Amino acid sequence: QVQLVESGGGLVQAGGSLRLSCAASSRTVSWSAMGWFRQAPGKEREFVAAIALIGGSTIYTNSVKGRFTISRDYAKNTLYLQMNSLKPDDTAVYYCAAGRYSSLPQHFNSWGQGTQVTISS
Repeated sequence: QVQLVESGGGLVQAGGSLRLSCAASSRTVSWSAMGWFRQAPGKEREFVAAIALIGGSTIYTNSVKGRFTISRDYAKNTLYLQMNSLKPDDTAVYYCAAGRYSSLPQHFNSWGQGTQVTISS
């Protein structure tokens, strides 16, 4: 079974930056995209960004456009999320996922365990 392992979370002040990584133990032909979701306490899991594994097309939720950048290293089976100009509202557990090129969580069938991102004001 393919495993996704996130890293790079932590505590930073507002305005700071973090880079999340997601290492996949292998790659499956059923994946056409990888993405990031996040879940804040008391809220539902929400889409952050996704990238097509072939071609590199990207989609972002509006609240992170211009601040976050999703990228992937195909040879290393690793997904990244560069987060700049962080805000307290970005505080959440961030999850890596793999599946179809979409912003809907039901289109992703492999998930990591999550990494905590906390932004202090």
